[in-house]
Amino acid sequence: MAIDLLEVTTPGLVYICLGGFVVAFSMFSLLVKETLYINEVVLGTAFGIAIGPHGANIFDPRSWDASTTFMTREITRIVLATGLFAIGVELPKSYMAKHGKSLFVMVVPTMAIGWVIVAGALFGLFPKLSFHSCLAISACLTPTDPIICAAIVGGKYARRHVPLNLRHILSAESAANDGLAYPFLTISIYLIVDKNKQEAVAHWVLVGWFYQVIIGIVIGAIMGLMFSHLMKFSQQRGFIDRESYLAQYLALAIFIAGVVSTIGSDDLLAAFAAGSAISWDGEFNDHTEGEAFASIIELVLNCACFMYIGAWLPFEAFNSPDVGITPWQLVILFFIILTLRRIPAILILYRWIPEIRTWREALFSGHFGPMGVGAIFISSLALHKLPTAHNPPRNEQELLAASLEPVVAFIVLCSIIIHGLSIPFFSLGKATFSLTTIPSMSPDWTIGIQHTPTNASVSSSATTQTTSIPKVSSRALEEQWLQHEAGITASEEENARTVEENLVDI
Repeated sequence: MAIDLLEVTTPGLVYICLGGFVVAFSMFSLLVKETLYINEVVLGTAFGIAIGPHGANIFDPRSWDASTTFMTREITRIVLATGLFAIGVELPKSYMAKHGKSLFVMVVPTMAIGWVIVAGALFGLFPKLSFHSCLAISACLTPTDPIICAAIVGGKYARRHVPLNLRHILSAESAANDGLAYPFLTISIYLIVDKNKQEAVAHWVLVGWFYQVIIGIVIGAIMGLMFSHLMKFSQQRGFIDRESYLAQYLALAIFIAGVVSTIGSDDLLAAFAAGSAISWDGEFNDHTEGEAFASIIELVLNCACFMYIGAWLPFEAFNSPDVGITPWQLVILFFIILTLRRIPAILILYRWIPEIRTWREALFSGHFGPMGVGAIFISSLALHKLPTAHNPPRNEQELLAASLEPVVAFIVLCSIIIHGLSIPFFSLGKATFSLTTIPSMSPDWTIGIQHTPTNASVSSSATTQTTSIPKVSSRALEEQWLQHEAGITASEEENARTVEENLVDI
């Protein structure tokens, strides 16, 4: 009887693996994340490989055949939309108004330079691909992944060694350039698909920029402001409880992504714009501060997504001589991307980005440009516009469709390993920055959770009386401390420079 009731299905095994991984990871999360500096991105991908077709073969996304690309696109879309919405919400109020110029300088030129450099490397390494095809693959590798970036800059090491303003600009950049990958991809696809260059450029301007990017930003910002006023109205009149207020964090991200993607516009930029608009005056942050709901949702979504990516990776396609792809070419390509995609551009441009103060911070910012969920999502959009590849490919479009996924998947895998494990290596040496270690305002396990304002008291050494300090949030305390330390650092650097000049004179 019991044997008849036993039903082993793929969904059931996936639920067991996902739930078991999150439970096991949570049990040792403080040790893994705050002592070993290894995040759920690396471990989730490794676990996905272990249970995937190249491991235990418990979960194989590619067994769905035609539905694989569709499922990959929609899973990554939801994870990216919630992640970008969260970044927009968690930035300081009116951040885009104050730092929009710096963000523009850091995003657009860096993406354009890296796009051309990577396309040139692809064209040199893979002679079967046309330059237009190389531009399309490069467009998928242009954006910085916000999920991996958030896991890196939001951890204990970054909070203690990376200046707050630099963490903010890196988070905002990772959110903005995911949506801005659309124009780079569309011009590449239109140059391949359309009949002539004039038609391709016209489609690129009207569709790639105006309809997708500009309309997407406008719709996201309007919806964000509208929902901000609606939530204020409901709360002031007691129409909404706290649990429902917090649920808006996830529901609004999914709703906005659904609306904007339905009309064919840029849903990623819309989600980021909506998050920034909702928290424009800081009131949404004030009401959600101290709640771990968003962090919990992001953890579960991130674990599920990177487990899926680990099982989805096409290892057998990394050696495909019939389309001109071999492992040694992919390895060389990754090292070119690692060194030339972002670092030279940011080292040149950081003088016009006030948030990046030194060349060391510019080098750090250039290095931490991971590729992950965003690259896979953009590549799935490209495959949606291309015909199904035959074996062997019959034309340029089919050759691009056959080459796109293996190249992007290999670079994503290497990026997860290198960028995900960079912090553990950094922690073994000296601090990356001259900034002094920030004293912890709370236990290590609370890092990543927004804290409620607390009353503080300071005992005077001269008297036993206690002086009450006004309520302030942990974010405000951290900003004040970093501003104080930045002043000390600047003074120390100036003194060191003076001493060096005197030694040169002697």
